[in-house]
Amino acid sequence: MSWAKGILAGTALAASAIMFTPEPAEAGVVVSSSGPSAGQYPVGRQIASSATITLRDGDTVTILENGGTRVFRGAGSHSLGSASAASSNRAFASLTTQRAAARARTGAVRSTGSTEVSNPSLWYVDVARPGTVCLPAGSNVRLWRADTQAASTYAIAAEGSEAATSVTFPAGEMLAGWAAGSAPAPGTAYRIGHGINTGPVEVRFVFLDQVPEAPEDLAATLISNGCMVQVEQMSAAMMTTE
Repeated sequence: MSWAKGILAGTALAASAIMFTPEPAEAGVVVSSSGPSAGQYPVGRQIASSATITLRDGDTVTILENGGTRVFRGAGSHSLGSASAASSNRAFASLTTQRAAARARTGAVRSTGSTEVSNPSLWYVDVARPGTVCLPAGSNVRLWRADTQAASTYAIAAEGSEAATSVTFPAGEMLAGWAAGSAPAPGTAYRIGHGINTGPVEVRFVFLDQVPEAPEDLAATLISNGCMVQVEQMSAAMMTTE
């Protein structure tokens, strides 16, 4: 019996098979916001580099601008004019490089100030994170896992199907190729399950005919397509030091 049989349908993810490509970002783009002023600074809003944002107590706004992400907190007026983001630009280049299979076997990184291993590429599908994933059109789909100590097998089942295919990560390997018989269909939900004390995660795919080269433009494209896991990934990897 397939692991997928009997799984109750979860809340549908807000995803679309249609790729949206926003206008190029004029400057910074809001990648997360919370607090009383969140409505004034919604995710995806573009803000000029010369602008000043005014926040209230309890506000937190994260903006990707000038090749790096910055977090603004608390009451007061804050200027976007950021310092050099050379290191953040290097992080962006690493995140978006489409590595050849032979070069992609290692390279997991740890989050800044944390022992947690982070996905090193925007184009690897984290088997532990549900949501919509944006990928370059025509690229090979690669699954990624954080824990590489032991061999591990995952099952993949398409929405509405109880038939599952298996993919195995050998011990020491963080990557495995998509093994569902054919490339994933845009907008179709796929359940990826480990089968050991964990429920499956559900992912959908959007394929980008063009991948913007500027970080701000790519962030805007990811946001418009609902690929928020990758927006969070970019934001964390490209954080600049105040």
